[in-house]
Amino acid sequence: MVSILFIEDDAAVAEAITLGLNRLGHDVSHRPDGNCDFDDILTTADLVLLDLGLPGADGYEICRRIRTRSSIPIIILTARSDDIDTVAGLEAGADDYVVKPASPRVLDARIKAVVRRSTPATPRAEAVRVAETFGNLEVDRSSLQVRKAGNLMTLTPTELRLILALTENPGQVLSRRQLLSAAWDQEYLGDSRIVDAAVQRLRGKIEDDPADPTVIETVRGFGYRFNPSSAR
Repeated sequence: MVSILFIEDDAAVAEAITLGLNRLGHDVSHRPDGNCDFDDILTTADLVLLDLGLPGADGYEICRRIRTRSSIPIIILTARSDDIDTVAGLEAGADDYVVKPASPRVLDARIKAVVRRSTPATPRAEAVRVAETFGNLEVDRSSLQVRKAGNLMTLTPTELRLILALTENPGQVLSRRQLLSAAWDQEYLGDSRIVDAAVQRLRGKIEDDPADPTVIETVRGFGYRFNPSSAR
């Protein structure tokens, strides 16, 4: 069972999806807008299912507000299928998106996938390595922690998996498909826009100047490369 905070203003859609997900074993708490006490709710929820077209503060703003408080997985549920809307939602901090109309069973599969990949597996004892240092970045694979200039960084599970994958192969170009597999999972059916948006968010946290990325380099037409010599 996954405890879900569902923010959706359309009463008919909310009722149908809530009923369907409850029947599939989830515990859904519905809110018609973003006017709620996130600090209280996010301590009990496992995942946020978020509509974009909301009254008052839209889904983008709510997503950003949640991200300032929590790394809880967020799935955007939206009728907007344009690339610009999808990318904007991902850049606001969402982990996945589903275009309406979506059946409860499709949502169930995506919810389980997001929760699964948001729970990093415990490394096997023989595979654990000591903390690695790349300039001012320290990546500790045993504790699953990343520090910048000695300060512990707050990363979402997706961002953590990305930095682990990239620093596991310093100097090597990883394709978007490889990063989808590493940071999400083999069964995930998303597209490369999710990788691009997640890398952009990660850059904003580890790069001194995200507008001039040097630590995570873009290799046009292929993917990304972690440049350890630029981490300082």
